[in-house]
Amino acid sequence: MIKDSYIKTVIEPHKIKSVEPIKFTSSEERAEILEKAGLNTFLIPADDVLIDLLTDSGTSAMSSRQWAGILDGDESYAGSRSFFRMEAMIKKIMGFEYIIPTHQGRAAEKILFSIVGGEGKVIPNNTHFDTTRANVEFSGAEAIDCLTAEGKNPEIIADFKGNMDVARLEQVIQEHGVENIPLVMVTVTNNSGGGQPVSMANIKQVRAICDKYKLPLFLDACRFAENAYFIKLREDGYADKTPMEIAQEMFSYADGATMSAKKDALVNIGGFLAMNNDELATECRNLLIITEGFPTYGGLAGRDLEAIAQGLEEVLDEDYLHYRIRSTTYLGNKLTELGIPILQPPGGHAIYLDAKRFAPHIVPEKYAAQSIVCALYLDGGIRAVEIGSVMFGKKGKDGEFIAPPMELVRLAIPRRVYTQSHIDYVIEVVNHVFQRRDTLKGLNIVYESPMLRHFTARFEYAD
Repeated sequence: MIKDSYIKTVIEPHKIKSVEPIKFTSSEERAEILEKAGLNTFLIPADDVLIDLLTDSGTSAMSSRQWAGILDGDESYAGSRSFFRMEAMIKKIMGFEYIIPTHQGRAAEKILFSIVGGEGKVIPNNTHFDTTRANVEFSGAEAIDCLTAEGKNPEIIADFKGNMDVARLEQVIQEHGVENIPLVMVTVTNNSGGGQPVSMANIKQVRAICDKYKLPLFLDACRFAENAYFIKLREDGYADKTPMEIAQEMFSYADGATMSAKKDALVNIGGFLAMNNDELATECRNLLIITEGFPTYGGLAGRDLEAIAQGLEEVLDEDYLHYRIRSTTYLGNKLTELGIPILQPPGGHAIYLDAKRFAPHIVPEKYAAQSIVCALYLDGGIRAVEIGSVMFGKKGKDGEFIAPPMELVRLAIPRRVYTQSHIDYVIEVVNHVFQRRDTLKGLNIVYESPMLRHFTARFEYAD
């Protein structure tokens, strides 16, 4: 980063070498497109999206060195040198003995929970993300969130709102029995909790609880580098440590990890399982061979393995992380200045609009956050995603609607893709929707799948 005190502007730590055209549409065209998609932005063709903030997963712009690595990728079926390069980089950062590649993070989750999950089992987490929860529940196990109380309040400003409530964790262990808890998981950063970081102190506390009950600790490491940089910025004793050193300490307290490389490995596809337990690793590899591929490619081309290895090196660059966190904060601060309610403080990979305060006239069972998502597309061609009652709402035993603690709209920022002018455009569109928020209508679901319904659900406006 630039050290000169007279320079205030945070610039991109890269030059642009290739560009992709953006399609502009009229509001009339967008209304027709959205209606055809059943008011679900997941179902809108990407060519009809102006600014795509649906996800930061697999949407990164890769570097020239990653593209060069793709050309040099070794496509050998077994024993690819590209796998060994990726394996070496993961071991350098995370220190785990066994590295199992998969085509993306949810495949790693599927393999892991197919083996350790099952009826009667319980998986505690600070907050499970959607695919993690789905894979836990698909196995027959129960996914329980143990997020700290301040993490459930969008208005509170605190340094580490992604932390696990360790008292709640211990309560879950005692209530369900150690024998029914195959592992404890911590998601860094806490995506469903607003992209909020987890402190090193909290990871140590969770480790202590796991040691007390002899339970393994796994990290959902999708955004480990962003979490490491937040620790550097906010936690005592880490200001002079490098992101690499902080990441290495984080993983030293864990027994394993799942990772979607589509986030902090800066690639468009890929993931992996990592662990120290040789027996579990053997079971995972056996399932991998059935479902993904040979253990040294795991559903990926050699070129993808090469890109992951390079991306894991680049993501821990402090100049990159400084820009990444500051640019997301820029969006959050500008929206806050306009009086637009967001989850505070700004997270690492996304800004989360607080739908309960943004559109308080829409009750949770009418999906306020999804209504805002639709309005952002209609008004400016921006694609966002709902993280609220569509994604996590459910029905109780008596059929009553149970809403999640927060109703959020996530504006996920792809890595190295958009410039400040794109983000300024997003600010204008969000503000325009906010100014007309009283006109927003609730929604009804007219179609939903039994799991992960937000991907394919279709809606209509409520009367």
